[in-house]
Formats: sequence, structure tokens, C-alpha cells
Amino acid sequence: MDAQSITAFVASTHQVFSTMLSLTVTAGKPYSCSTVPLFESEVSGIIGMSGDVQGMVVLSFPTATACNVIRAFTGADMDPSSPDFADAVGELVNMISGAAKAKFECTNVSISCPSVVLGRGHRVAQPSDATCITIPFACSAGQFSVEVAMKLAKSAAVPTSTSAAKAA
Repeated sequence: MDAQSITAFVASTHQVFSTMLSLTVTAGKPYSCSTVPLFESEVSGIIGMSGDVQGMVVLSFPTATACNVIRAFTGADMDPSSPDFADAVGELVNMISGAAKAKFECTNVSISCPSVVLGRGHRVAQPSDATCITIPFACSAGQFSVEVAMKLAKSAAVPTSTSAAKAA
């Protein structure tokens, strides 16, 4: 994963939180997903990517942060067991992923419908053949992270000089 991809997710997270939640976020230093997280994730919104880029995006929060973020997003307090709570988390990861996807140079990238996992101590396993980066964020609502695991699809690979010569 290149710096431009990471920058796309940082910028998209800033944009969504600023525009939709009126929250200013500060990004920390990205690190490998294999590193121990800075906090316990209890709420995770997950969205898949397919096409020229394959992988997934995970927006993770401690429960207290998720409640604060959803309150800022919807204007109402919601219990984490409410279906509307999960829908709101799913919509946030959808907006962040969609905004980042628009910044990719690849033209054929699709995102899936989001899934939401709730519960203490859950783990979202990333594809083993994808590069995975965690981007920590902080805002007045609390700490959270955006994990991005992605790889270029074989069909999207840069042509080799041999295949470029055949095409000429």
C-alpha cells in the first residue's frame, strides 16, 4: 500500500467527520495492523473492496467513542444494541470508503454493503496477502481507527515491458 492510498483514507476520514459530524479529527502515525492496537475495539464497521483494488476497510471504536460519534452523526443517543446504531456505524464506514475510493487512480473499484460487528474482544481478520495499515485518529468524541487492508488485483497490475511491447 502506497502513501497516496493512506492519504486518501486520512483525507476522507477528515472530510466525513468534519462535514457530517462537525468533529475535527487528528490522525496519528499509521502502523502495521500486526501491531497491538492502541485501544480495545468493541464496535467495528467493515466494508469490502473489489475490482482493481481488493481488500477491506474497518472503522473501529471503543463503545464510548462509538456512542459519542453516533450522537454527533444522528443528533440522538442510541443504545449499541439498536439496529439504528449498527446502521449509523455502517453508513460512516461507507462514506469514508466511498470518499477514499473516489481518490484512487484506479477506475474500477467497488465497495460492498457494510457489516457491523459489536462485542468486547472481537477481532477482524484481514486478508493475509494484503498489506494492512491502521490509521489511529482522535477527536473530542474519543479515539478510533481506520484499518485498510488492500492489494492491487492481478488484472490491475502495471503492464510489464513485454506485455506493453506486444500491445504496441
